Amino acid sequence: MPEYDVAIIGAGPGGYVAAIRAAQLGLSAVVIERDQVGGLCLNWGCIPSKALLQGADLLNLFRRAPEFGIAYKELSADLGAAVDRSREIVARFVAGVETLLEQNRVALLRGTGRLDAPGRVVVQPASPAGRPGGEQVDARNVILASGGRARSLPGLPIDGDRVITSREALELRRPPASIVVIGGGAVGVELAYLFRSYGSAVTVVELLPRLLPAEDEDVSRQLERSFAAQGISIRTSARVEAVAVGKDEATVSITSGDGEEELRAERVLVAVGIEANTDGLGLEEAGVVLDDHGFVKVDAYCATNVPGVWAIGDLTGKLPLAHVASHQGVTAVEKIAGRDPPPLDYERMPRAVYCQPQVASLGLSEAQAKQRGFSVRSGRFPFRANGKAMAAGETEGFVKLVADADSGAILGFHAIGHGATELLGEVSLSVLLEATPAELAAAVHAHPTLAEALKEAALAVRGEAIHYFTPKDRTGARLAKG
Repeated sequence: MPEYDVAIIGAGPGGYVAAIRAAQLGLSAVVIERDQVGGLCLNWGCIPSKALLQGADLLNLFRRAPEFGIAYKELSADLGAAVDRSREIVARFVAGVETLLEQNRVALLRGTGRLDAPGRVVVQPASPAGRPGGEQVDARNVILASGGRARSLPGLPIDGDRVITSREALELRRPPASIVVIGGGAVGVELAYLFRSYGSAVTVVELLPRLLPAEDEDVSRQLERSFAAQGISIRTSARVEAVAVGKDEATVSITSGDGEEELRAERVLVAVGIEANTDGLGLEEAGVVLDDHGFVKVDAYCATNVPGVWAIGDLTGKLPLAHVASHQGVTAVEKIAGRDPPPLDYERMPRAVYCQPQVASLGLSEAQAKQRGFSVRSGRFPFRANGKAMAAGETEGFVKLVADADSGAILGFHAIGHGATELLGEVSLSVLLEATPAELAAAVHAHPTLAEALKEAALAVRGEAIHYFTPKDRTGARLAKG
């Protein structure tokens, strides 16, 4: 008989959550981890980066202290101390996850797991004193949760010193005098904001026509205006041709509609996405199918083509976010336990970017909704008309709802502004419960809160926003206002 009901390779936010859920459902579970529990997110992504970004927010708020009647003589910032704080937070979180696994009676094996066959994992111990060939773990089901790593570009040498990834960036104890960020996605813009806050000269290079190209176009335009006001240089529709590393700086050669340009900086940060950690997993031998980009192909419940083998998280390439990995893990385990979880719907997964202004979204952009043939109605409400935003002195940005005029369904939510990510919970619940903008607007929202902007955007879908005037056309319909 198999020793475990579920064996999980990888203890990131997908793996450890899947293990705990399995234990809750009465399944025996083992997690195999070659490094620290918590994976990339907890150790070198979500948690340490947000700790550092909190420091950047505080630093920027101090710079505006005179607006609030507060004066000081000198202001200094120590990035090294902020890094120390971020590592302390990580250590506490790692210890907490280890305790949770122990409390739920989940076995934790230290080492590198490899799928030897369906239902069998070989674990090579982290220390060389382990048994030759590794320890065999038998399980009725195996969940692959080995995550991903930073991707590079062809011909671009990442040396971890002059040319770095986000991992090295989160350990820098001194802000570089200048830095070129290659990639205008979530990681790129967050770290661009971080280093600019600490005084670095920052240039962001993005291949596509706008920053955060997967987000609503209105949001991207606002972020570009905001970054320009912060002094961040932006090169969109720009291709990186080469990076030359010198003794004291690196030169990034790019081409764009404006021709060729050379950007010189102390550091170059490569933030162009991730690739799956499939090396040494034994996928080919087990017959697990990958897609054209090297990610594991899964169905709507995270099952692979091999019975009893599942895959979750960044390994699947679906949506590389920690909360998505966790939800995938829960879904897979509930399916294993014989429950009937709803199939995964990645368009209903919230997305958050923690630069300032923050970016929050869920569902379709307005352009995507129109491309799919929906009769679209959208409503916007600016934070400059929101009482809480005005009181906080953070009036940049807006909330936007995209709805289907025929059914009233909410198709998309998009927001940019200070604290905008905190609105995602209400929107996610509204979409889950199939609420309409009218129902969302009917809910009483406390005053003053940022959430009132969401209520007003819902009213604006019908041209009925209370605290922001939009003139009517000759038919009586409200005219859209930017």
